[in-house]
Amino acid sequence: MEDLTSFFKKFKIRPKNKELYEMAFTHSSFNSDAKTSHHDYERLEFLGDSILDFVVATNLYILHPEMREGDLTKAKSYLVQSKSLASFARKEGFVKYIRIGHSLTEKDVINNNSILEDVFEAVIGAIYLDQGINTVSKIIYDIFIEEMRNFSLDELKDYKSLLQEAMQAEYRESVQYHVVDEKGPPHHRTFFVEVSFNDIILGKGSGGSKKEAEQNAAHDALNKKAV
Repeated sequence: MEDLTSFFKKFKIRPKNKELYEMAFTHSSFNSDAKTSHHDYERLEFLGDSILDFVVATNLYILHPEMREGDLTKAKSYLVQSKSLASFARKEGFVKYIRIGHSLTEKDVINNNSILEDVFEAVIGAIYLDQGINTVSKIIYDIFIEEMRNFSLDELKDYKSLLQEAMQAEYRESVQYHVVDEKGPPHHRTFFVEVSFNDIILGKGSGGSKKEAEQNAAHDALNKKAV
C-alpha cells in the first residue's frame, strides 16, 4: 500500500481523521493477517453508496432538464453501476492505496470490479465524514461531469425488456436465457449466454456478469431482427 499523501494532494484534502481513509482502502482480507476486525471499508461503502446516488441524481436533474423521471433513474443507475465505479477507481489510481491480505494479489484487485467499486464507495463515505457534503459533492462532480454530460440515451436501453416487448407483440410466451459457458478465474469470470424462444436461438452474448451477458444476448437478437 502506498502512503496516502499523494491521494490527499490529488484531491486537495487536508484530512482531519486519516484513519477513515485507511479504513476506506482496507479490504477485509487484511484483517485476518493483521489480526484485527471491522477495520475495513464495508460500513463506509454503505454510506458512500447513498451519497453517490444523491449527488449524481442531483446533478443529472440539473444538467438534463429535458429528461423525464424514468430516463433520469436509468441514467443514474448506469453511471453508478459496478463497472463504471471500478473504472473510475482505476482511473483515479486507487489501486495503489488498497491494503489486502496474503490471500489476494494486486493483480486480483486490479481485475476485480466488485472490490474496486466497494473501495470507491468507501472513499466517498470517508471524504463525506471527514470533509462534509460540500467537499465530497465537488469531488464527485469533478469525477463524473464528463459522463453525466455526454452519456448516450442508447446506453440506457434495457435490451431484455425491449426484446420481451417485441416477442409479446406476436406471442404470449417469454424468451429464455441460458448460461452456456463460463471462463476465467473466480474473481474475473466471463459468462456466455444464449437467448432462445421455442428452442430457437435468437442471440448470443458475453459479459463479466450474467446480467451483462443477458443484456448483450438480447441486444444481439434485436440487431439480427430475430423477432
